[in-house]
Amino acid sequence: MILHDLLSFELLRVIWWLLLGVLLIGFALTDGFDMGVGALLPFVAKTDNERRVVINTVGPVWEGNQVWFILGGGAIFAAWPPLYAVSFSGFYLAMFAVLAALILRPVGFKYRSKRESAAWRSSWDWALFVGGAVPALIFGVAVGNVLQGVPFYLTEDLMPIYDGTFYWKFLALLNPFAILVGLVSFGMLLMHGAAWLTVKTEGVIADRARTIGAVMGLIAMAGFALAGVWLAFGVDGYAIVGAVVADGPSNPLHSEVSRESSWLAAYSARPWIAIAPALGFIGMAMAIRGLRSGGEVSTLLWSKLGIFGVISTVGLTMFPFILPSSVDPKSSLTVWDASSSHLTLFVMLVVTIIFMPLILLYTAWVYKVLWGKVTEDDVTANSDSVY
Repeated sequence: MILHDLLSFELLRVIWWLLLGVLLIGFALTDGFDMGVGALLPFVAKTDNERRVVINTVGPVWEGNQVWFILGGGAIFAAWPPLYAVSFSGFYLAMFAVLAALILRPVGFKYRSKRESAAWRSSWDWALFVGGAVPALIFGVAVGNVLQGVPFYLTEDLMPIYDGTFYWKFLALLNPFAILVGLVSFGMLLMHGAAWLTVKTEGVIADRARTIGAVMGLIAMAGFALAGVWLAFGVDGYAIVGAVVADGPSNPLHSEVSRESSWLAAYSARPWIAIAPALGFIGMAMAIRGLRSGGEVSTLLWSKLGIFGVISTVGLTMFPFILPSSVDPKSSLTVWDASSSHLTLFVMLVVTIIFMPLILLYTAWVYKVLWGKVTEDDVTANSDSVY
């Protein structure tokens, strides 16, 4: 028996769908608070020393946290090649905006304190704001567009085609529902960043973070609820017509897809998935409560639970779809027809089983070593060696 036959093609596809979710959630839970802190920087810290304190709460860990983003992109490329080709070509300008914003972060960290000029430092502070706020918003906008369906179709040789001009394809992403989902993402990650600041700072910085974080959490909760109602009554869902061939070839054109039902039909077919939005609401509500009551570590953990619930809600609601097409439903990509080969998924799983625990152990060790609050005294005493 060939070794990779130990796991069926169907099971491997589901495993890699789950692992993709793990990587995206891991990115949101870790680099999410980095983005939130960056977006909060001009508002929670008023003096130069206060802003250096805020920057140094994420300075030692942001690079490691960003690894999850790289792993997620790599997993899409290797495990879901059609998804990589279709999404990266359709969201090209959006991806470029995200990468440009993310590039501002390391540059801002490195250069911000190199000169004493107030104007120089203020400019880099706002650059760090852009580096946190833009990705937090655009990632949500992208999810909102995926839920509605992306305007692409596949030719007979599986080449993805997007109609319209280059710039119009980007502007079309900024539709009302997608912007609402973007605000959910933005509010949620700023709440997460505020929860991180309550753990890592003290005094007026932590107080301001609690106030702003609670407000952003309420915005995220309200937006999440409104998006759910909108999804139920204002956005058409997708469904596979006929029998599902879970171990068939990776060719979306072999499936029949209709766009007549609601996404919420998934909750009738699999009632247990309702736990995901419940966890989203509970986590965000408890994080808001923790921010208001002065909680620290527990608030951060509740915030993580809320993010886990919100992202899981999207994945479980859409399953088995991963990128539906709004102009040609038959071209929609699903878990069953957009993966790499059986052997490729098996080899990648073996590599993941070996290296993922090492990444998790190293990450845990780094956080343990760097645990503790950052104070203004720390920044003043180590002015030449910290950000």
